[in-house]
Amino acid sequence: MEPLIRTEKLEKVYKNDGVETTALHGVTFGIRRGEFVAIMGPSGSGKSTLMQILGCLDRPTSGEYFFEDKELHTYTDDELARIRNEKIGFVFQAFNLLPRISVIENVELPLVYRGVPPKERRERARRMIYLVGLGDREDYRASRLSGGQKQRAAIARALITTPEIIFADEPTGNLDSMSGGMVLELFQNLNEKGNTIVIVTHESYVAKAGKRVLHIVDGEIDKDEEVEERRVISREGFSK
Repeated sequence: MEPLIRTEKLEKVYKNDGVETTALHGVTFGIRRGEFVAIMGPSGSGKSTLMQILGCLDRPTSGEYFFEDKELHTYTDDELARIRNEKIGFVFQAFNLLPRISVIENVELPLVYRGVPPKERRERARRMIYLVGLGDREDYRASRLSGGQKQRAAIARALITTPEIIFADEPTGNLDSMSGGMVLELFQNLNEKGNTIVIVTHESYVAKAGKRVLHIVDGEIDKDEEVEERRVISREGFSK
């Protein structure tokens, strides 16, 4: 099966005041449809830079990145915008919800940008909200939600466009153990239903919620391994 995403000798170099910093060096790997992959590494290892490129939010300095077997540089800006809006869902550590509007209004925002009629987008947003277990909070302002509830609302928003792949950057970083466990369990359930999940994390216990871990060190893939025993939810929270 052709990978959904694939990189070949990916390089990313930042230049600042004449000083070059290499964030990624020779990164080569692929991710197939339906995989649950964690990209794990310490702060400054290049993992977030890699996710920015994989999510079509940035371009590499050199090397090749293929999305659906088409090289990134061959896409126009309009095509990349369509991919980000239709085929990719993003979940971030900071949630990125608008605090003064309701949960359901936050969730349906991607469909507003796509021009979906109000009735249809409200129905689809409501289905996503129930899917993530927030059916009794859809009319709450986002500012009234707990951290775990905000992250689940952010996941519902990422899902509403039925994306091919979901990228999550440190999705449990601002959450307590129980809330983080609920979010990771939700990702596991989505993966079982066929969603491709890629999580960026610096925590090994979060990475082991997935099925495969790419270890990145100093901008290079240090190890690519299958997860033999996935972590589970306990009454006390996510098992470390």
